[in-house]
Amino acid sequence: MGNTSSTLPPDHHPFQHPRRLRSEALKTSSRTPRSLRLKIPAFLHRPTSTRTHPSASEELHSERSSSDVGSPYDDASNVDTSSIETRASISPDYERFLAAFPEYALTASLDILRSTELTRLDKPESETYVDYMGGSLFPERLVKWHSGFLQDNILGNTHSISSSSQLSARHASEARKAVLDFFDAPADQYTVVFTSSTTAAIKLVAESFPFGSTSSLILPADAHNSVHGIRCFAKHNGSQIHYLPTLPRGGVLPDEVMVSLTFDLSGRSSSEQALDAAPSLFVLTGQSNISNSKTPLSLFKNAKESGLYTLLDAAALAPTSIISLQKTPVDAVAISFYKMFGYPTGVGALIVRKDFLELLSKNRPWFAGGTVDVVQVPGSIVSLAEELHERFEDGTINYLALPAITEGLQTLKPLLPMLPLRLSSLTLWLVKALEDIKHPSGVPCVQILSRTPSSRLTKIGEQSDVGSVISLLFHDPQGNILPLSFISYCAFKHRISLRTGCMCNPGGAATLLGINSYMDALTEGATLRELESHAGRELGVVRISLGLGSNFNDVQRVIQFAEFISDEFERQKAWTDWMNLRDREELGPCCNTASRA
Repeated sequence: MGNTSSTLPPDHHPFQHPRRLRSEALKTSSRTPRSLRLKIPAFLHRPTSTRTHPSASEELHSERSSSDVGSPYDDASNVDTSSIETRASISPDYERFLAAFPEYALTASLDILRSTELTRLDKPESETYVDYMGGSLFPERLVKWHSGFLQDNILGNTHSISSSSQLSARHASEARKAVLDFFDAPADQYTVVFTSSTTAAIKLVAESFPFGSTSSLILPADAHNSVHGIRCFAKHNGSQIHYLPTLPRGGVLPDEVMVSLTFDLSGRSSSEQALDAAPSLFVLTGQSNISNSKTPLSLFKNAKESGLYTLLDAAALAPTSIISLQKTPVDAVAISFYKMFGYPTGVGALIVRKDFLELLSKNRPWFAGGTVDVVQVPGSIVSLAEELHERFEDGTINYLALPAITEGLQTLKPLLPMLPLRLSSLTLWLVKALEDIKHPSGVPCVQILSRTPSSRLTKIGEQSDVGSVISLLFHDPQGNILPLSFISYCAFKHRISLRTGCMCNPGGAATLLGINSYMDALTEGATLRELESHAGRELGVVRISLGLGSNFNDVQRVIQFAEFISDEFERQKAWTDWMNLRDREELGPCCNTASRA
């Protein structure tokens, strides 16, 4: 490409482009050093069996603890990872990566997961998956186990007292306990409401929160639309809505948050508000799905001290970060399990303090099957269900899927401490490599918009200050932004699963793209087509997101894809093909318009 050197100065930086690094270790072997013998979760090396599940009668009368029921996994045991090699033969680039990030070898358990539980990623002509923020990939054993469990047991609707219903109810209780344990939430203070998604969990809080004319809703601009939607309920009740401004690269400024917690929009102090104001709600996004910024969860303590109720959108944070509700006593946390371990979709949860749920239950706008004890018909009397969580689980919960939740959490928990170290190393390497790719004209091919790690992690258990999302734009040799639909087309042809668009985060996207003035100028009834017409281009970013199954090969494929975009001949050929298909309207919906989600 004409933009790299085969030699290095003696004081080269360890984050330099892979082609600029000398190999200093692991010259001919991909083996993990013998000194790095790790404790590997048993499910990563135990033979698969999908027919080892107790029958319904055995489940009901078993004397085993609830945490053991249905689990196909043994306790973790010591495994010598020096005998474990990567499926692909080691490449010079991988040698250089390991020389720059030797601590990456500490995450060998995730390589075992990749080679045994995500085998579909390494098949010939397989897809390079870098859309973990959109949804994680499930370990194959989890689906096999769940399939076998469903074949061996009879589960019934939990709204009954039959044996099949009792079995379903038991597994629902075990799933609740598993969620509380995973998030270190005291069972005497918290409960779990199962929902269809993070969005549904947030809506449960929004529609039931007792907003009033003296209430305030404080929320970040860099947030998913599911969070922005809360303002509809606040506005309907005449509450004041206060947005926390977004920093140039996303996220919030803690000092601004503190000001917002001290004074509401009318300028009254929190102590004055407490005398006559209705309850107020403080919402934070744990990690932005577009700017990659993380919000200090310590801000929730300040919010609680200011008398506000608190809600955490943890959809993007929970898959790769440890959250302890012992240390951060948030009133409610919204999550989706498919974001965490890929399966099943259509199941989320609201992890919520019982006293907060009591408050919400007094203001629920409706009731449904399963949420009530007695309903007067005709009439107006309604007695809610005795169990708090049942008052919010409208209709029938997804009782067939809940056993898989317990297993999925058991799978992820021992791996979670390794993910920040692994993903931070891969992210730093990828960002540096992308920034070094230039067109022959000298113009950078890639512009990184999102936040990147400010420091390097070296130990398992350390938490990164950002996630593993890279939001970027591709430029042509003149510095013009290449259309998102063209990048989507090229990625499709190269079998790379990435995402383009605004990621359902209009505030974060507007800030990264520098189009906040366009936001300010919007009028009622505005459409995306009109907004893009005003801007003169497709709006949004290209998003690369790493996760549970990511490894070095995935990162290298993304680098190679960027090098393809920087190659004048190859890019022009792809451009001609894309234009021809677009003119004939033969492109799929993902390749001819920017994704909104």
